[in-house]
Amino acid sequence: MSSTWTGRATRAASGIAVLAAVGLVVAGGVRLPDVGAGPVDEAARVDVAPSQVTLTCPAPLILPTSEGDKAFNPVPVQPVTSVAAVVASSGGTTVAPAGSDPLATLAAGSAAAQVPGVTAPLTVTAAPTTDETAARSAASFGAIVTAGDLRGLSAASCQRPTTDAWLVGGATDLSSTDQLVISAAGVTPAEVDVTVYGPSGKVDVTAEHYVVAPGAQKVVVLGAVAAEQRRVAVRVRATGGAVTAYVQDSALDGFTPRGTDLVVPGAGPAKRQVIPGLSLVAADVDSPLAGAVRLLVTGSKATTAHVRIYGPSGEEDLGGAQDVALAPGEVTDVPLGGLPTGSYTAVVTADRAIVASGLAARAGAATSVDPDPSTERAWVASSPAGTSGLVAVPVGTRGTLVATTVGSSGTATGTLRAIGTDGRLLSERQVSVPAGTTGAWLTDTLVGTGPVEAGTPGAATPGVRVAGVELVPDDGQARLAWALVADVPRPDGDLFSVLSPVQAVADEAAVTVRPDPRLGTR
Repeated sequence: MSSTWTGRATRAASGIAVLAAVGLVVAGGVRLPDVGAGPVDEAARVDVAPSQVTLTCPAPLILPTSEGDKAFNPVPVQPVTSVAAVVASSGGTTVAPAGSDPLATLAAGSAAAQVPGVTAPLTVTAAPTTDETAARSAASFGAIVTAGDLRGLSAASCQRPTTDAWLVGGATDLSSTDQLVISAAGVTPAEVDVTVYGPSGKVDVTAEHYVVAPGAQKVVVLGAVAAEQRRVAVRVRATGGAVTAYVQDSALDGFTPRGTDLVVPGAGPAKRQVIPGLSLVAADVDSPLAGAVRLLVTGSKATTAHVRIYGPSGEEDLGGAQDVALAPGEVTDVPLGGLPTGSYTAVVTADRAIVASGLAARAGAATSVDPDPSTERAWVASSPAGTSGLVAVPVGTRGTLVATTVGSSGTATGTLRAIGTDGRLLSERQVSVPAGTTGAWLTDTLVGTGPVEAGTPGAATPGVRVAGVELVPDDGQARLAWALVADVPRPDGDLFSVLSPVQAVADEAAVTVRPDPRLGTR
């Protein structure tokens, strides 16, 4: 259950307790029990119908300014920016800038839409269905930049607002430019605290408290408040209103781009973290193309993290790097060099709560302007296993579904649904992945019949494109974790990014209400 949903349920319970005690009738999606069913001082369970699902998408990329050499343009081509929305079920969905008319309206039921040329952050709002089930919706932001300082694919799923987010990724050294973007999603101002961790522990930042107006954004240049950190993790906490947050991370080696991506919130602190969707290339451990797992123990005591990597053929040997000592508050990277090219999942366990993310990289090519080959990088957020979700394939990209089984034995299964660009449900199939392995399938090959099995690629249907994928894992000890790798094939080196699914919300929550004598109601 999301923190946003829990907050709503708690606030509803506080108000309902008063109204139930004085015998009032409450409307607005809350069904109270019959007041004649028992004594007024008995506790009662009250069902709270689902509210609309609201997703906030990242804003267009923050472009660098040209300083020094006026003949040099750091952005020789403009980003191609868009938002894709996919709905498996809803009572109707809109895509709109804050406080403005919708740019796209999706009909009830299964639907899809694309909004090109995005110039402002968009909000996707999906209403519950007529039978009071929560909407199943997702959206993704994508920005494609083919040259210049920001070369890369910067893409991410649009987020549900929260009051506590961990952003594990990025840096503030001289080669990096990292900007934290915070959006207030509610109708009240959000008071935000920002904590930055680096290789030596918690950073003494120059500013840590911010106020974000409703519907507005606050950009924090991390290099200005926490300079010269080779590795960072950021915690964003809000009071007074919920927020969304991400870090725009870009790197340069002189004039050569070293990748741009968005660092988004992953799973909260836990003793196990799962990072699906690590799309790695074969590279030496000390190569800039070697992937990595980034770790941080969030408490005040040290721990040892155990890192296991699962690929298409099973668990891979990390050559002694699988056990990592973590000091409290210190950000640590575990290199993943030496692995064959392929799709992987990292599972990290510890005896204390940690947060984690992954990093993958691909080589570009030299150009007539820059003789040094560029690099493309993608940050991979952790995500919980065994949860249902939906992901929208970013506009102009090719999607690859990457799924793994978390569990010591058995085969994890689930229901896989592919939604087309016209919003139609193209297929519903069973997917299965043996324990300790990772499977990968191009999303356009998921249309068809029969089971989807790891190691068995499908075939695309000419003229049919998949706009979104929904995966509902089955219950069991072995559970599925998954992500979407989006890429843009190019002759000068592919661009890519990894998106986490938007987790499904509960259809209905129940709260306990009772009279409170302190309120003078009995």
